[in-house]
Amino acid sequence: MDELHKNARLSIPAPLRLPMASGMAFLVGLGLGTTKGSKMAGLRFRAEHAHKLPTTTTGWFLYHKSKNYHVAYGGVKEGLRMGAKVCFWTTTMFSIEHMFDISRGQKDFFNTVLACVTVAGGFSVWNRFSLPMAARTTKTALVVGLAYGGLQDLMGAARGRPIGYVEFVKRRFGRQGVEAPPEHEP
Repeated sequence: MDELHKNARLSIPAPLRLPMASGMAFLVGLGLGTTKGSKMAGLRFRAEHAHKLPTTTTGWFLYHKSKNYHVAYGGVKEGLRMGAKVCFWTTTMFSIEHMFDISRGQKDFFNTVLACVTVAGGFSVWNRFSLPMAARTTKTALVVGLAYGGLQDLMGAARGRPIGYVEFVKRRFGRQGVEAPPEHEP
């Protein structure tokens, strides 16, 4: 089991990392969506009821009570929707990254970059982005993939996990044919 954790990304094996990432993404999306949805629902309620504002204290109490119900419902509805979307795209990215890890036989930042760019392309097609917007989305995914993949590789190298391109450079440009200096005995 120790070897499984040592060679896994972020010391978390893929069967644990995928559900954890999905759950965290859902919670982040839920929070963002709830914030956005409740604000939009409040503004919509205000706009829809601007022509019949209450004039009494009881009327204002009931107005705000009704508005709060609309805000809560709108927030939960948009929060669940946004949470599901963020969870789907995050799960897709981590699954593709894991697929590249298995198919290439190496766990390095190239797989992370490929997964991020692939998901950015799919996201752009799904949302029917224009070509400039799709290019911007892909550039952002490239930067995020490089940063996240590089961070994973740094943490893996610090733990002693073999990194594919580092091992290649060591084999290719290592000290081949160079004799070690003789040791001097005191």
